[in-house]
Amino acid sequence: MASAATAPPPPSNLRRIVAASLIGTTIEWYDFFLYGSAAALVFNKLFFPGSDPLVGTLLSFLTYAVGFAARPLGALVFGHYGDRLGRKKLLVLSLLLMGGATFAIGLLPTHATIGTAAPVLLTVLRLVQGFALGGEWGGAVLLVSEHGDARRRGFWASWPQTGAPAGQLLATGVLSLLTAVLSDAAFMSWGWRIPFLLSGVLVIVGLWIRLSVDESPVFKAALAQAETRKAAQDGPAEKLPLVSVLRHHWRDVLIAMGARMAENISYYVITAFILVYATTSAGLSKQTALNAVLIASAVHFAVIPAWGALSDRVGRRPVYLLGAAGVGVWMFPFFALIDTGSFGNLILAVTVGLVLHGAMYAPQAAFFSEMFATRMRYSGASIGAQFSSVAAGAPAPLIATALLADYDSSTPIALYVIGAAVLTLIAVGVAKETRHRDLAEWEGEDGQEDAEPATTSARATDARPV
Repeated sequence: MASAATAPPPPSNLRRIVAASLIGTTIEWYDFFLYGSAAALVFNKLFFPGSDPLVGTLLSFLTYAVGFAARPLGALVFGHYGDRLGRKKLLVLSLLLMGGATFAIGLLPTHATIGTAAPVLLTVLRLVQGFALGGEWGGAVLLVSEHGDARRRGFWASWPQTGAPAGQLLATGVLSLLTAVLSDAAFMSWGWRIPFLLSGVLVIVGLWIRLSVDESPVFKAALAQAETRKAAQDGPAEKLPLVSVLRHHWRDVLIAMGARMAENISYYVITAFILVYATTSAGLSKQTALNAVLIASAVHFAVIPAWGALSDRVGRRPVYLLGAAGVGVWMFPFFALIDTGSFGNLILAVTVGLVLHGAMYAPQAAFFSEMFATRMRYSGASIGAQFSSVAAGAPAPLIATALLADYDSSTPIALYVIGAAVLTLIAVGVAKETRHRDLAEWEGEDGQEDAEPATTSARATDARPV
């Protein structure tokens, strides 16, 4: 018998939960990716003038990487309070922080106005963005995972993941529109501010929707059990979520970190560094590069739920492994297609890369959620996902740009992504399949299940890799 906590909720309620998570993550990723695109296109000139073009881009990407450095801190803080107070409250706070920082970037004076204070303030606001995003991802995917039908958890939990390409689509689309209708001088003078100021409107919409949803029933049940144990005279003191994660789930944290390497690095090479490579090495225009990412992001958005649904049928691991291997194999054709200078080949290169990336990103939400017990799930999933971003996504555009500057070739960059793919294949290869795990039964603070999965087939699948 499935527990009440994991019984499928009414379809209308589940769709509202999914919509709230999707819209929230779309806004957060819009803010985060907007900075990445601006770092590649305008920040090098506005905040780091007087440098060699590639050096200015490196400095710009360095402030971009700083946002990733704050994500682990956001994961720790939001994970701790999200496991103690609930997912919903922390998701509202993360949206406010992210939107406020992005709006403030749109008001920043440039280096020409206030000198070195400009890049300093830009870096501070980027830190706030990273801190907020470090707490957003875990809460959004858990809210859906813990509400959703266990049989289709991979599908439903993949929808918040579409917030990444949707945010990329929105950020790139706005920038592409502005670069198309404004002259270069107008865009550099004031047009670049419009997408950042637009974030204020988006946050209002996101808050209205996010405040309308209920807290996760799985979390509420776990919280009630914890309060009951605390009230009992012989009940053990509840450990801090972080302590429990590091003590009992350290292996799962390492697996999650390894799983993120290829997914994170390939994504930022394909979507952020590509704006540098296509314009400097392939001789394509900014507009052409932005349009290619725009089209590919639309396809990326469409395929993520399909990959999530496939993970419900065949397992999280097979789909994830396919994506990691595919991204590694695709890197040399990826750059070869771009080097032709053809817009059609550029679209093909980026689209195939993002479709393969989606095979990793789609099952990731359910996969990571199923690794951890409820009262440490926000902390565990967030720590595993965000700590790896410091070594993976943060330096990826920076490393790729530096390799291009040193070797004037795409080969070292392709090998860099292939190395990340190998690490991910190893990490996911040693993981256990989790798709049959009941989130309500996966409660033990000692890292073990309080109850066996409901069926013999579920026990067998949970015990051995697929």
